[in-house]
Amino acid sequence: MPNNQDNPETKPLNGNDNNNGNAKIKPKIQPKYSIHRDVLTHEVVIRETGYAARDKSIPSSLRSFWHGWNLLSIFTGVLPILQWLPQYSVKRDLIGDIISGVTVAIMNIPHGMAYGILAGVSAGNGLYMAVFPVVVYMFLGTSKHISIGTFAVASMMTQKVVLTYANVDSNDLIATTTAVPMLRTDNTTTTMLPPIENVITHLDVATSLALVVGIVHLLMSFFRLGTLASLLSEPLVNGFTTAAAFHVVTAQLKDVVGIKVDRHKGAFKIIYTVIDVVKGVPDTNLVSFGFCVGVIIFMTICNECIKPCLSKRCRFPLPGELIVVIGGTLISKFCQLHEEFNVQLVGTIPRGLPNPTLPRLDLVPLVAVDSIAIAIVTYSIVMSMGLTFAKKHGYEVRANQELIAMGVGNVVGGCFSCLPLACSLSRSVIQDQTGGVSQIASLVSASLVVITLMWIGPFFSALPRCVLAGVIIVALKPMFMQIKELKKFSKQGKLEMFTWISTFLCVVLIDIDIGLLIGVCVSLLALYIKGLKPYSCLLGYMPEAPGIYMDINQHRNVMQVPETRIFRYCGSLNFATSLFFRRALYESLGLEKSSNSSCQTDKAKTSYVLVAQSGANETNGPIVDYSFKFLILDFSMLGHIDVAGCSTLSDIHKELKARGARLLLASPMDRVYDTLVHSMALREGPFEIFPTLHDAVEYAIACRSS
Repeated sequence: MPNNQDNPETKPLNGNDNNNGNAKIKPKIQPKYSIHRDVLTHEVVIRETGYAARDKSIPSSLRSFWHGWNLLSIFTGVLPILQWLPQYSVKRDLIGDIISGVTVAIMNIPHGMAYGILAGVSAGNGLYMAVFPVVVYMFLGTSKHISIGTFAVASMMTQKVVLTYANVDSNDLIATTTAVPMLRTDNTTTTMLPPIENVITHLDVATSLALVVGIVHLLMSFFRLGTLASLLSEPLVNGFTTAAAFHVVTAQLKDVVGIKVDRHKGAFKIIYTVIDVVKGVPDTNLVSFGFCVGVIIFMTICNECIKPCLSKRCRFPLPGELIVVIGGTLISKFCQLHEEFNVQLVGTIPRGLPNPTLPRLDLVPLVAVDSIAIAIVTYSIVMSMGLTFAKKHGYEVRANQELIAMGVGNVVGGCFSCLPLACSLSRSVIQDQTGGVSQIASLVSASLVVITLMWIGPFFSALPRCVLAGVIIVALKPMFMQIKELKKFSKQGKLEMFTWISTFLCVVLIDIDIGLLIGVCVSLLALYIKGLKPYSCLLGYMPEAPGIYMDINQHRNVMQVPETRIFRYCGSLNFATSLFFRRALYESLGLEKSSNSSCQTDKAKTSYVLVAQSGANETNGPIVDYSFKFLILDFSMLGHIDVAGCSTLSDIHKELKARGARLLLASPMDRVYDTLVHSMALREGPFEIFPTLHDAVEYAIACRSS
């Protein structure tokens, strides 16, 4: 072998270092290799390398599972905090985590209240989300940077379930001495409700839903379904979250204009809600509307102008949301907006933390189906965000451990009046940008929220709901900007664009859960269509470099091996793709499948010649000779083959044999080879298999010459 140590700096041939333009560059030495060996069959290679097929029996799997057990690694795997906490440097990391935790807590207070109300429960329940699930995830989660808690899409999906099954708003129940509760409708009248045993509050449904979502996550982890989120393709998730943002904004319109509208359920509820809001425009509360518009303008200026300027000079971002919430509460208190102008308020936020209470188990069957969709969507959001930050900072996020963390977090949260958890994009980005390096930042954030609940929570009871509506609308800007991604998906392919558009329209026009189901079906259909039509081509060799084989349709200067056809197939060969494989093979060769009777009459022919497709020789591509004695199937890119695929190969082998031609298989990977050997034991074949494509070509040339 030549010594290929080239100087990266080229010099003129005359040895001078002047940079004249006429200097010639030394030609770069090209390394060469030459191999001289016998042509080998795959059987010889298997025997010489000592290959043994993997034992797939149940006893062997159990033995491997038992020998792989390590109690210490299992314990630290279930509690990832035991892996990163001993390596935590107080001097290096603590300051950044404290700054990040304080910043996220400032965002958590308005976000928690806003998304709690969005989910159909109280603002206090949204604040609890920033405490209990966060602490659980700190111990069990593997991502160091995501901010667990409320999320707009999860709250919107929760609201749909809450409004479907609840018959009493928790905030409107009046404690009475009788066994029959009453519902306050205005300042003068009350409405009798069903007996106490038939009452289902919004909080009952939300906590039971959180419990069931947690159980679904734990079951997904037990059955190793961490890869299930991969079924939610990027166009699907992008279109779904963008459409969900429209649902969130529509739900805020009544608070923006300060009116009451009926809550609609089922298909086309966005359209019905918008119609009701338009009809109620004459009754707009101008104070609420003006307050909300002012909040939106202030938040937009903060996010687009002030925060980018301050980020260059200060590590702390401007707490615009907290300023708006505190300012709105003070204005509401001093100006008595509720009493004087009938501005709707957040309502009572109890002091302290809730007592642990087991959710209502009788509601589990009701919310079980809805919980599956919420479990998959929230896991997909958490996992995608976790992988983003893990790639940026160079650590690993384990899918099944994330399911355990989310499952336990939801179960614990359900016992403490919480909603199904997710993670927020904006809070996670802020946690990373402000110097957070671990979930200690989340612990700092949770501690500050606890302080707020213990001593400051009742202060926010006078906060106008229109303020939170403005905060939510501004926070949804990144989700609306995802519409720009449609251009990227259109360049990727028509199926990606169709998946985005169909998911978006179905979620917006029909409903969140039905639209998500339709989007998943479309995404799976697109995946099936792509898998059903894998790439295939005929190969030719380079005259200057024998042993290199390229697509003859893409490379004009390659040549076909005389009396030999090489067909490359990429993908899987199974019961679903076997017909396409056969059709692609005949189309690539420009042949028509002849009947069995003609096969019998042409047995005496020594070459395999079928009828060329009309116009095949009139194209501008390479001239193809349709007469051959050998057909080589290059399986170097074949990932899987099943019994149906082996049967298809056997049929092709018999057709070729009947016409005096031979079928050769080249470069199968070990799992494909094992299946082929198994099929030959079942009297399929026999197949002639070679370890490389060049071995098969040389074998065909030698047989043709003999």
